[in-house]
Amino acid sequence: MTTEHPTITRFRDVHAARGGTGRVVILPDSVHTAALAAEALGCEVGAIANSLLFDADGSPILILTSGAHRVDTDKVTATLGVDSLRRAKPEFVREHTGQVIGGVSPIGHPAPVPTYLDPWLRKYDEVWAAAGHPAAVFSTTYDELLAMTGATEIDVE
Repeated sequence: MTTEHPTITRFRDVHAARGGTGRVVILPDSVHTAALAAEALGCEVGAIANSLLFDADGSPILILTSGAHRVDTDKVTATLGVDSLRRAKPEFVREHTGQVIGGVSPIGHPAPVPTYLDPWLRKYDEVWAAAGHPAAVFSTTYDELLAMTGATEIDVE
């Protein structure tokens, strides 16, 4: 019997507590990019919700964006009214999410992280996001993801 990684178990508990209805899938290989996840799941890359943690003047900000998009940090910096927005370093990601880059889930962090959601994901009936580990993903809908995360919708491109 294989023991599940603790970050996946923690994700499952939070997912259930927040009313998540999708399924958690453990893939045979790490799917640390949207393209790899889409290929493994047989879906469009745009249906992958990347959980990207940014360092905004020392505070974490989580942006859930379509795998088909790049975050325009200048635009998002202006929209959010912060002085700077940088891709977070691995240590910062682990500190604020309890997870590693490539496996950051939209929920289940040690403390609440301000979260923003790319409305482009609304195009897809089914959206996939990381489930706390680089080889784990879960299915959801845009509306469920919005409700589970309490995110604010913002255009990121």
